Amino acid sequence: MTAPFKAAAVQFEPHFGEKKRNVDALLALVEEAANAGAKLITTPEMGTTGYCWYNRAEVAAFVETIPGPSTDLFVELARRHDCYIVVGLPEVDKQTNLYYNSAALIGPDGVVGVHRKTHPYISEPKWSAAGNLGHQVFETKIGRIAMLICMDIHFIETARLAAIGGADVICHVSNWLAERTPAPYWISRAYENGCYLIESNRWGLERGVQFSGGSCVIGPEAEILDVVDGGDGIAYGLIDPTRSRKRHVAGEPVMKQRRPELYMDLMTNTYAWNPREFFRLYGHQPMEDGRAGRIAVGEFTPSSDIDANRKIMAGLAEEAKAQGAELIVFPAFALTGLINPRETATSISHPAVEAIRKISERLDICIIAGFAEERDGERFCSAIITRPNVPTTTYRQIHLTEDENAWATPGDEFCIFDLPLGRVGVLIGHDAAFPEAARILALRGCDLICCPSSVADGFHFGHAGSAVIQPDPIPFGADPVHWHHYRVRAGENNCYFAFSNTKTAGSKPAGMSGIFGPDTFAFPRKEAFVQGEDLAVADIDLSSTNSTYPTNVARRKDLVLMRQPHHYLPLVMPDGKA
Repeated sequence: MTAPFKAAAVQFEPHFGEKKRNVDALLALVEEAANAGAKLITTPEMGTTGYCWYNRAEVAAFVETIPGPSTDLFVELARRHDCYIVVGLPEVDKQTNLYYNSAALIGPDGVVGVHRKTHPYISEPKWSAAGNLGHQVFETKIGRIAMLICMDIHFIETARLAAIGGADVICHVSNWLAERTPAPYWISRAYENGCYLIESNRWGLERGVQFSGGSCVIGPEAEILDVVDGGDGIAYGLIDPTRSRKRHVAGEPVMKQRRPELYMDLMTNTYAWNPREFFRLYGHQPMEDGRAGRIAVGEFTPSSDIDANRKIMAGLAEEAKAQGAELIVFPAFALTGLINPRETATSISHPAVEAIRKISERLDICIIAGFAEERDGERFCSAIITRPNVPTTTYRQIHLTEDENAWATPGDEFCIFDLPLGRVGVLIGHDAAFPEAARILALRGCDLICCPSSVADGFHFGHAGSAVIQPDPIPFGADPVHWHHYRVRAGENNCYFAFSNTKTAGSKPAGMSGIFGPDTFAFPRKEAFVQGEDLAVADIDLSSTNSTYPTNVARRKDLVLMRQPHHYLPLVMPDGKA
């Protein structure tokens, strides 16, 4: 196994169009990091030139080949210090004359590899082609290294490809903006893939755009090892490849628990066509038009007393209905309890399940609640789904924890259904640790994902605030819940996400239940947390002001549309190899 090594994330403000000045300044910062013992050093996206280019003609004087004059200078430095350096620059392919937003991995012996940004941000199509080199992992003597550039990391598939490829560390170089940093997306990509992430972001103002800084090193359990807020600087952290190679998320070996045989939807792009038409093709499962509505999540720790749990759920459902909710989500095992679910497992015909159905009918509210299910001698981690005037159905959890796998059988079908307000998908607990699962529900047209859970603390933390002042209405002050992993699940899929967690999970604190909006960068955030009480209620809006093409982000799914499935084949292969 590869020994631990020191890594460094350089934060830097390039001066627009001043290439020599920028390269000289970057060389000095990289040399400082190397002198401090760093063996892997990253620099920001487009750090040699600046970022906000109008078009090909304007950037033409600054592009260069890889290898080329700029990378040659960093090769010499890498050779002297026996280290690896990631440099962001605009690249020209000498065969095609196409330009790319690229990152070069440079080692003591020269250029190790190149990543060309695959997912463009707003301005890049004016001058840059989408990357055509895929998402590679480069084997080096210090470990396995992957690279992503800025917008790439919005897509769950890119970092997952790196993890499946064995990356010990993802080097993410960016020009990130419009939120305080370290950004939640960066943290979630490290956390859900059980690997390190080194983040080099720029800071400063360029052509009216405020960049966020926050360069950092993030560990596999979402720990921020070091961070630079504003200004030029260097963040350091120790990378231990043995931790990454365990691929553990909250102690679970997630790469072994993936279900690639169920992920074939990842190779499709359902939002490449007008969703209003696509999801009504041939009259099969046509979606409702969508409208505004109100939903709720309940939070409590269920006991082994099924009747007591039912009464708690009834009371919370009454309260939710009184506040105008037409759907409520309860935690995992809400009906049968967390302790010894093998013994408390019950069938869908149990009187308590029938009682929940009657509450649903009486209140005219949809209820989704976790329970341990018994059927024909098998047991499942399941959720009951009751809707007025519709027979009760179940969803069976597809991804099981090691403890759950000891007594339960995994399900093998994803769950979607339609309500008058929109299309709903269901995940349970550990399912949501797998970014593929929520993505598939989004690809099938879900506007809202409901997630009964019992997840221990460790999926959220706060932020003390940033010195980088953001324009209104972007917040930059202190936030007690800066990162919430399930808020990221909502935004990356342009879905509302209703996360109902138990108050405790075993002996550990849990909670932090909430309803999260479909747009990560909509401020103030459209969300609600369970705070003080055992219930959170939020308005969701799936209506559209246009009868032809959706104007609502949850229906339009801008991020989902930008996916590039032609890169994703390893995600659906049993061995992760295309």
